[in-house]
Amino acid sequence: MFWKRLGSGVVLIIIALVTLILGGPLLDVTVFLISLVGYTELMKALGVAENKKNAMYLVGVTGICAWYVLIFLGNQFYEIDTFFTALLVILLVFFGCMFLYVFQYPKRKAWEVEASLFSFLYAPFMLSFIDLTRNLQHGKEIVWLIFISSWGCDTCAYCVGMLCGKHKMTPLLSPKKTIEGAFGGIVGAGLIGFIYGAVLSINDAGMAWYSFGVPFAVIGAIGAMISMVGDLAASAIKREHEIKDYGTLIPGHGGIMDRFDSVIFTAPAVYFLACLVFRNFR
Repeated sequence: MFWKRLGSGVVLIIIALVTLILGGPLLDVTVFLISLVGYTELMKALGVAENKKNAMYLVGVTGICAWYVLIFLGNQFYEIDTFFTALLVILLVFFGCMFLYVFQYPKRKAWEVEASLFSFLYAPFMLSFIDLTRNLQHGKEIVWLIFISSWGCDTCAYCVGMLCGKHKMTPLLSPKKTIEGAFGGIVGAGLIGFIYGAVLSINDAGMAWYSFGVPFAVIGAIGAMISMVGDLAASAIKREHEIKDYGTLIPGHGGIMDRFDSVIFTAPAVYFLACLVFRNFR
C-alpha cells in the first residue's frame, strides 16, 4: 500500500508540475477531466447517479462542459465576466434539474435536485478556480499556493501530529487528526508560503523579499485552515453514506474526491484572497 501511495503521489506531482507550468489548453483540459470524474464520484456517493444514463447526472455534465468551454474561450480568445458567467451556468444547471423534477414527477425527487446542484458546485465548479487562479496577474506563481495550502498543510499536520499530537480534533470524522497537528499544518503551510514568496521576490530584480513573502504566508495559512474543512467535509459525506472511498482511480489514494478533497476548498479561497491582496499590486 505504501509503495502504491508513493507511486501515485509522484505521478500526481509530475502532472501538477507540467500542467501548472505550461498552463493554457493543457491545464483547461486537465482540470476539466478531474472535475468530471470528481462530479461523477460525488453523484454516485449521494445515490443520484447509479449509472451514467441518469438524466440529472447528464444535466450536471452539460453544465460542466459549458462552464469549462467558456473558461477556455475566455483564456484563449476574449475576456469573460467570471461572476456573470458563473451565475448563468449555475442557474442553467438548476433550471435543468428543476425541469426534470417537474416533468418526470414523481419519478424524480427534490433531494435529487439538491444533490445534483450540490455536486456541481462542490467538485467541478470549485475545482475550476485552479484554472481561474492560474490566469490571474502573477497567477503562474500564485496558483501553487492552492497546493501549498492543501497538500503542504496535510503533510505538515501529519508530521506534527505524529510527533506530538495528543488532543483529538474531530474524533467522529477523523480519529487520527489532532489539534496539535492542525496547528502544525497551518503554521507549516504559512511558512512554506513565506519561503516560496520570499524566493520569488528576491529573484525578481527590484523587489523586497517581503513583497510576495508576507502575502503568500497569509494566504498559505488561511488556505490551510480552509483546507481542513474540505478534508473533513469529504470524510463526513463518506461516513454519512457509509462508503470507504469515492473511487479507485488513484491507486493507494482512492478517487479524485479522496485526493482533491482539500484542494476543492483551497482553490476558490486562494483565488479570492489573491484578488483581494494583489488587486492594486503592480
